[in-house]
Amino acid sequence: MPGAFRAAWTRGAAFLGSRHAIMAGAMTWVSERNLVAALSNQGGFGVLACGAMTPALLDAEIAATRALTAAPFGVNLIVMHPELARLVEVCLDHKVSHVVLAGGQPSQAIIALAKRDGAKVIAFAPVLAIGRKLARSGVDALVIEGMEAGGHIGPVSTSVLAQEILPHMTDVPVFVAGGIGRGEAIAGYVEMGATGGQLGTRFVCAHESIAHPKFKRAFVRAAARDAQPSVQLDPQFPVIPVRALVNQGTRAFMDTQRDVIARFRAGEMDQKEAQLAIEHFWAGALRRAVIEGDVENGSVMAGQSVGMVTAEQSMADILGEVIDQAATFAGVPL
Repeated sequence: MPGAFRAAWTRGAAFLGSRHAIMAGAMTWVSERNLVAALSNQGGFGVLACGAMTPALLDAEIAATRALTAAPFGVNLIVMHPELARLVEVCLDHKVSHVVLAGGQPSQAIIALAKRDGAKVIAFAPVLAIGRKLARSGVDALVIEGMEAGGHIGPVSTSVLAQEILPHMTDVPVFVAGGIGRGEAIAGYVEMGATGGQLGTRFVCAHESIAHPKFKRAFVRAAARDAQPSVQLDPQFPVIPVRALVNQGTRAFMDTQRDVIARFRAGEMDQKEAQLAIEHFWAGALRRAVIEGDVENGSVMAGQSVGMVTAEQSMADILGEVIDQAATFAGVPL
């Protein structure tokens, strides 16, 4: 299927405005100006992770990224952010070409605002029905991300999502994500109907990544099975699953849940206090791991593709390997 592959790949790259139909997952503290610019400069599509940034911080980070690359890049915004509309306005002020809305379903008003000056909007679709609804609401492209991904995850694997969604979602470009570390996987999904792939974990150990050396070493040493989702002990106290490398922090989180639940049962805490105590356990934990290098007690978020990260490399070498693998698998030059 070389012809069909090239048509789909070209569609994805044209949508992103990049040489290759490969976009980066937005990883808080990792996907900042240096990593984003490095990927976009090499022909991929970098995506800046806004996370919990204030509008002022995002304004500065977009400007700093622009100083490092003239190529297109996107900005990932969390729809639950209390200042979401203002963050979108910041993107508009900078004429950001692509706004990625993550962490929930964006409202039509936010989608319309983001598209006001011609920016393209990308959103995440966990099921086909939501994908169709988002497309009707004006979203220009979708990402379908399986549970093999790092960070906050859903309950369905990448391969199943692809089978459920790709044959039926052809109106807008669809990028597949979650546990992807090699080009053959991207090419396979493109042959199934995707228009490209999204990788995150694979880029963490780029030379251009500001992640702490200890954080990078943890990735290089890890196997796929080391990246596990957080465990919820009691359905009365929901825990949003987060995939990360198992460490002392993971074990301490389990102990904290047991302690908090026991205190609730003993009448020492009400349910709201107990839930907040559980949710606040990881506050600042990702920064401690990525920036400070505390990989024992911090949150070392990683997808299961971490087992394919075997060394620190330049972004050019990482992307080059992935592109060569996809081209060889598809039987077409890229």
